Amino acid sequence: MTVSVLVVDDSGFFRKRLTEILNASGSIKVVGAATNGREGVEMAEKLRPDVITMDYEMPVMNGIAAVKEIMRRCPTPVLMFSSLTYEGARVTLDALEAGAVDFLPKNFEDIAKDGSELQRILRERILDVARSSPRAGRGHAAPSSPRPAPASPRPAAAPPGRREPAVSRPAPADTQAPRQEPEAPPRPSRRRTASRHYDVVAIGTSTGGPIALQKVLVNLPANFPAPLVLIQHMPGSFTPAFAERLNKLCRIQVRQAEDGDMLRPGLALLAPGGKQMMIENRGGQGRVRILPGDDRLNYKPSVDVTFGSLARSFPGKTLGVILTGMGADGKEGSRMMKQTGSVIWSQDEKSSVIYGMPMAVARAGLSDEILSLDEVGPRLVEGVH
Repeated sequence: MTVSVLVVDDSGFFRKRLTEILNASGSIKVVGAATNGREGVEMAEKLRPDVITMDYEMPVMNGIAAVKEIMRRCPTPVLMFSSLTYEGARVTLDALEAGAVDFLPKNFEDIAKDGSELQRILRERILDVARSSPRAGRGHAAPSSPRPAPASPRPAAAPPGRREPAVSRPAPADTQAPRQEPEAPPRPSRRRTASRHYDVVAIGTSTGGPIALQKVLVNLPANFPAPLVLIQHMPGSFTPAFAERLNKLCRIQVRQAEDGDMLRPGLALLAPGGKQMMIENRGGQGRVRILPGDDRLNYKPSVDVTFGSLARSFPGKTLGVILTGMGADGKEGSRMMKQTGSVIWSQDEKSSVIYGMPMAVARAGLSDEILSLDEVGPRLVEGVH
């Protein structure tokens, strides 16, 4: 079984090049090409592809409007193509909030150094997106403006919201992409770890993470009692815009981390893209170290690197949370934290866009709690003091 793809882009050259690359893989077939967003919506309804690739700037209907319409009419995993600029980041984040699953740079030179690497990256990303749940975790839209201050400093935890069921698609059977482990995932644990003080709360995520982090962090009051560090797989040109977006939506403060930043309650520091973030302990005070990205590591920033540094700097005093994302980044860092007595939560399969990172942690027996995305924010309010 091959993965069917609809390409939506107003550039004839890009449509032709992308079609050639994807069709050459053998496991992917481009079944249609649209020249604008409106045509893309109509072809999505007619062709019912497994994945849609989407440009932003197009005549008649732009990419964000097209994604919203597709999610309303026939929810389908969408991979956005965008420029690696501040404006490109802003537009891409809007597209992710509209329902897109993931994104790639539109300039192929930004993706890979040579043709074979480019084909591999595009193919793997399409296959991963095909396995995603396009509506997972998107049952409630996040607010578009900052929430009003809560009446009390610690609002009561709200019951989990009801989410719209995810539209699932069978994974391709004959592809060569890395397969998930065959055994069934663990059943969600409803046990609750006792409320306690943590010196740091660390949240790691990848695909689906921008919206997942947004949904979690808007629940936190301005006087949240612990410092937070956020690790999201994202290019360096995107993290400043993402931090600004979160800061506008949340009651806590959010900004991109800089070398030498001190951790403090009510402040969330986002790891800069393309680099590694480590946390040091200076006399009980957490301090950020930003280091150059190491080419030997696949992820920059890496959840394993930050979590590993927390295991050394704040043993037994950290809460680690692993949200949606492909791959297994965060598993070894979570293991190091657990060995010191720290606590690990992971997102459940149903609410994950890609159940890779949280699955790796859960199947390794490292999750103290397995939570739906709607539960994570309220649990942080309830379980951290």
